[in-house]
Amino acid sequence: PRPFFPLTLHPLLPPPPRARPPPRASPKVRRDHASETAEDYVEAIESIGRELGSCRVSDLARHMRVSHVTGVKTLERLVAGGLVRKAPYGPATLTAAGARMARASRGRHACVLSFLRAIGVPDDVAARDAEGLEHHASPATLAAMGRFVLGRARP
Repeated sequence: PRPFFPLTLHPLLPPPPRARPPPRASPKVRRDHASETAEDYVEAIESIGRELGSCRVSDLARHMRVSHVTGVKTLERLVAGGLVRKAPYGPATLTAAGARMARASRGRHACVLSFLRAIGVPDDVAARDAEGLEHHASPATLAAMGRFVLGRARP
């Protein structure tokens, strides 16, 4: 019988091309993603607290559609970052910094959503798109969107 050689190791075939390592996210991309997550969570904590009177981990995990463990880990990071207060087995509450972040994020979201609706994007699509765009638009872009919505394309 002939010896078995996997195709990649056969002596008559050229070696396979070297795989490139996957690109690594830049530090800025990682920071932006962490900030986006923090903004989404503080907005959710504020919203759940307003709706239910308090925000427990299980409420937050359900709202964010993540596991309980992910909710706990994210809350730990938010507590360490000074955005949230949480006693063991108690509800999560926003610190003054967390409340400022939630308010700013909510304002950016409203601005982007209003702009998308003003240019004719259907409501369901605008709501979905605004959720991502609010975190990545620069202050100058948000200001221009606001001016457009108010009917002043230029100052």
